[in-house]
Amino acid sequence: MTLDELLALKASRPKPLKVVHCGSTERAKEAFQHWRLQDTLNNRIVLTIGVDAKDSDLGISAEEKVALDILHLHKIDEADLVRILNVGGYLGESTRREIDYAQRLGNPLVFLEPRTET
Repeated sequence: MTLDELLALKASRPKPLKVVHCGSTERAKEAFQHWRLQDTLNNRIVLTIGVDAKDSDLGISAEEKVALDILHLHKIDEADLVRILNVGGYLGESTRREIDYAQRLGNPLVFLEPRTET
């Protein structure tokens, strides 16, 4: 298929929604993989974590961790929908902060499991 043919098809379709994934990289590793595929197959632009490993395992410094946290807030800025991958109901400190930020922006939140905490 040529670029012009793809562009014609693109012009005939609605712009996809953007979804950002938030959750524990340690506890939700499989959920991140699953939802990355599901949201992509459902014609969503997926904004997600860069790697699915703990910062300590990657040798991420405290400064780099802050920079990555800020980057993830920018992803929430861009998203039409925030998917919370709270496997086992778990919400870590970073995910709670991201939920708070998404709520301040008025972004819709979708939880993987019912939210048991306030």
